[in-house]
Amino acid sequence: TFDRATGRQLWQTEVNRGGFPASIHHNNTHATPTLASDGRQLIAAFFNNESVQAAWLDFDGKQIRKQRIGPFNPRRYEYGYGPSPLLFKNTCIFCSEFDGASFLAAVETASGKEVWRTARPDNISFSSPVVAPIAGRDQLLLSGAHAVASYDPNSGAELWSAKATTAATCGTIVWHGDIVLASGGFPDSVTCAVRGDGSGKVLWRNNEKCYEQSMVVHEGFLYALTDKGVMYCWDAADGTERWKQRLRGPVSSSPVLADGRIYWANERGTFYVVRATPERFDLLAENQLGDESYASPAAVGDRLFIRVASSASGSRQEYLYCLGEKK
Repeated sequence: TFDRATGRQLWQTEVNRGGFPASIHHNNTHATPTLASDGRQLIAAFFNNESVQAAWLDFDGKQIRKQRIGPFNPRRYEYGYGPSPLLFKNTCIFCSEFDGASFLAAVETASGKEVWRTARPDNISFSSPVVAPIAGRDQLLLSGAHAVASYDPNSGAELWSAKATTAATCGTIVWHGDIVLASGGFPDSVTCAVRGDGSGKVLWRNNEKCYEQSMVVHEGFLYALTDKGVMYCWDAADGTERWKQRLRGPVSSSPVLADGRIYWANERGTFYVVRATPERFDLLAENQLGDESYASPAAVGDRLFIRVASSASGSRQEYLYCLGEKK
């Protein structure tokens, strides 16, 4: 943990040692999932000892609890683990999708007691679930296994599923009104929109893909920076292309939308700032930070926090940047 104002490291806590898989994808790490926090504690998810493990820490770095959530031991594709834990009401929801006993599971954030567990298809995928208010109710949304699926986050019961995407996805679903939007992945390239009212109606689809990165929606328009480094703006309702612009790929990090601007980086450390408007591609800034960027930026108030890496000195070194106006 670092001090936001100065960048000074406050503490570092070891939560696991050993039990890591022998092989993961070169774009992945052993700590890819984003931390979750309910304002009282931090919750981290890891892949070790052939399972999804979760660690609870307080804000001073003291470990409160560690527990095994369930199995994760891929053999078909040994690419590692990706889904971030998701907070909903008094629970934390975890996802495990591989060629084995895949599942979604919710545990109480206070005690770690399991609340519900739902089986997922025998299929390797990496997307993080998200809860959205759609069609008059909370829906837990997840893409992958050739489908966009919705569950009741209170019970884990499946609400609906639509055959709409490809086998493996990494990005988190986004939505506009009752329109659910997903992209991926492997082996097919698909971006699609599904009606989230339970009908399972696929509204539109195309052959572009954001595999590792998520997309972003603003005022009814979907923005995507594809794996090939082409940025698109589509009408979320019908998929009409409003504009496209070739930038540079490949792309792994997801965007941040702040004050009508989209902040997005490619893997080479090139950061683009684009106005979120369907009228035209409007590039506000292009900057270089390091020569590797895989982590998504985080916006807090009027500042951006960005983690990158540089090999300019001959060895790889990671850096954490805080960007904003000096006062």
